[in-house]
Amino acid sequence: MTTGGDRQRTTYREAIRQAIREALTRDERVFLMGEDVGRYGGCYAVTKGLLQEFGEERIRDTPLSEAAFVGAGIGAAMAGMRPIVEIMTVNFSLLALDQIVNNAATIPHMSGGQFAIPLVIRMATGAGRQLAAQHSHSLEGWYAHIPGLKVVVPATLEDARGMLWSALQDPNPVLIFEHVNLYNMEGELAADAGPVPLSGAVVRRSGRDLSIITYGASLHKSLAAAEQLAAAGIEAEVIDLRSLRPLDDETIKTSLARTRRALIVDEGWRSGGISAEICARVAEQAFYDLDAPPGRLCGAEVPIPYPKHLEDAAIPQVGTIHAAALELVRPQGRMA
Repeated sequence: MTTGGDRQRTTYREAIRQAIREALTRDERVFLMGEDVGRYGGCYAVTKGLLQEFGEERIRDTPLSEAAFVGAGIGAAMAGMRPIVEIMTVNFSLLALDQIVNNAATIPHMSGGQFAIPLVIRMATGAGRQLAAQHSHSLEGWYAHIPGLKVVVPATLEDARGMLWSALQDPNPVLIFEHVNLYNMEGELAADAGPVPLSGAVVRRSGRDLSIITYGASLHKSLAAAEQLAAAGIEAEVIDLRSLRPLDDETIKTSLARTRRALIVDEGWRSGGISAEICARVAEQAFYDLDAPPGRLCGAEVPIPYPKHLEDAAIPQVGTIHAAALELVRPQGRMA
């Protein structure tokens, strides 16, 4: 949680860098490794300057083999270290899928609890930077399917800085998904901002007419859409999930008991995605609180296009969130 220190102007990128710096300073077992994290400073410049500050033993450039360096991270975690592994973008994590799913997630169980895997894997996710179909995936929902993993999606400066230390203290492997469009986001953050829990959704805006349930970069689009809805007299409640595994059912149920309508906004694909899981839980746990079927606004079921206008059309935007929310509250333009 954030304490009452002086607030400083910073960016999402710098908040993560500061979190890594603090962890390296605080615990000699912590080290960072990944492709181009050292001399180059990271694909998104998150780790710039850390090699010069901490040296090659703590900031390790790796070969171009995700399976190898994620596997090395798992081994280091088993041996008592606290590795932070950076994977450039989420699509590259597929090259380490066996290590993540079949080793990191299962070894504590398969060993009868003899081995913990306090491993943190950071990776960039999402579309919006014209990186085309190869580097614009939103696969965090895939990993949220896997028991043994924790999956977090920091959308604010406070969470970007505070979740890393909490992840390093967790005996389970934690995957941190950082949306590519958030790295340049600016805001104020307390100089002494502290750890943030890895579970528990947060209501970022209170409302009475519908609940918009989202995470990552879509949070900020949803908040902007809620502002537009408010101008039309519709008060939307906006929930930042923060964690996809575990999901915070209670916050969602409490919100729906008040608003009675749900719109899930997810940049990932609709079929089999995290939005489908949330819809199922809403139907199972809050069906009789609803005045309308839950709605979903997801990424188009296509590989993400390169042209900017097509990329924008393929993922939720402020305007489409506004329109989907309006349809839930005022079906076909009629007052509910």
